[in-house]
Amino acid sequence: MKNQEEIDEQLIETLDEEGNIVNFELIDIIDMDGKEYGLLLPKEENDDSGEEKEVVLMRLTKEGEEYIFEMIDDDDEFNKVVDYIDSLEDDEDSEQ
Repeated sequence: MKNQEEIDEQLIETLDEEGNIVNFELIDIIDMDGKEYGLLLPKEENDDSGEEKEVVLMRLTKEGEEYIFEMIDDDDEFNKVVDYIDSLEDDEDSEQ
């Protein structure tokens, strides 16, 4: 996992299914099985609610010099990545 200083405040703009722009803050990039996955936190301009937001997991693909963030439609792939992230967190907890 990258440390927070390396990815601090990287904002990502994506389009949702209706073509609306959605802003995310990139929290981390995970490498697994030769693929990269981004952990993203929804970022709203006027969000002072203090509500906890759900982290979004997306696959990264590189096209030329640009990264493309894609939803993971395959449940098996999604669950495999989530399990991998959980195992990394367990490893970090056991080191402390």
